[in-house]
Amino acid sequence: MTEDDRKFMTRAIELSEQTALIDSAGGVFGCVIVQDGKILAEGRNRVVAENDPTWHGEIEAIRNACKKEGNFKLRDATLYTSAEPCPMCAAAAYWAGIKNIYFASTNADALKYGDFDDSMIFSELKKPATERSIPSQQIMQAEAVEVWKKYKNKADRVPY
Repeated sequence: MTEDDRKFMTRAIELSEQTALIDSAGGVFGCVIVQDGKILAEGRNRVVAENDPTWHGEIEAIRNACKKEGNFKLRDATLYTSAEPCPMCAAAAYWAGIKNIYFASTNADALKYGDFDDSMIFSELKKPATERSIPSQQIMQAEAVEVWKKYKNKADRVPY
């Protein structure tokens, strides 16, 4: 761990304390995204304040960083988060092209001290869609694929 790592993680932990203990806006989750040795964006959990189950610190930080960069990819960025990312936040980091992730507390810590339990989601995602606890059924594949075919041939589409 470098001094910069310590500095950036300290900020992520400060954000987690602010949002959870002072603002009472959500869980103990704060995040910073760093590029070229500087904080590009910050995020805090605001699930409770916004009544939005997707308003996690990592998601907010990724949104803010992408907006600031004018790009949906953050290929040279490092994400520092006060807690191990949940499945949604981990997926968002992959989609954003984050280069490195550093986390402080673990999912086990979040369960032990805050009753945050993502284990069911992790195990559900390993199952085929038809075997998950939220019933999932495929319908209208042919109609949806027609749009995909048009998208594949769209001359000005932006590659992911």
